[in-house]
Amino acid sequence: MTTPIVDRRRAFTAYLYGLHSGLSSGRAERVSQARQVLARLRRSFSGPRQQAEAYDIVFAHNPPESEQEVWLLVAGLFALHPQPRRNTRSLGASMGKLATQRGASVNRRFTQLLARDRAALAHQLRQTIRLLDSEDVPVDYDELLTDLVTLLGDRYRDDEAQRIRLRWAREFHYRPAPRESTEDHDQPDEPADIH
Repeated sequence: MTTPIVDRRRAFTAYLYGLHSGLSSGRAERVSQARQVLARLRRSFSGPRQQAEAYDIVFAHNPPESEQEVWLLVAGLFALHPQPRRNTRSLGASMGKLATQRGASVNRRFTQLLARDRAALAHQLRQTIRLLDSEDVPVDYDELLTDLVTLLGDRYRDDEAQRIRLRWAREFHYRPAPRESTEDHDQPDEPADIH
């Protein structure tokens, strides 16, 4: 019996998040091993020869043949911005959080990201992840992997790809207002005097 693709993706990203745990484990051997793996994954962006160094890491997780390139890309992106698993939403939400910190220049970068075709998207994603790393803005790699399977796969022109871009855009532009202090909410609202 084969493992469903969704579970295989989740196990793969759990492995990636585990590399971050290794970095912060405080155990010298585990830290060293995690650093070595992440360095090999980062080098995968340097060219075909270096990408081959990442094959044994990624293929150990049995990616579906149609998703192999995407898994390699996500592994390299994670290596650029390793982090613990956090409660985040789409890449659009991460970019929205960055925009609240950096302003209008992020808006332009995000618009460029949404407009990229399949051939140029991987390069734009590398730049985006580096930018998010510079401000330690979290990325949901589970969701990113799932989204990129569509955006970089055979269905990149389908309605599903457009829905992903729209969700990214919606979550980019929806930025919850900062929470008010709890002091304002401790007292129940007083009814207005209508005399």
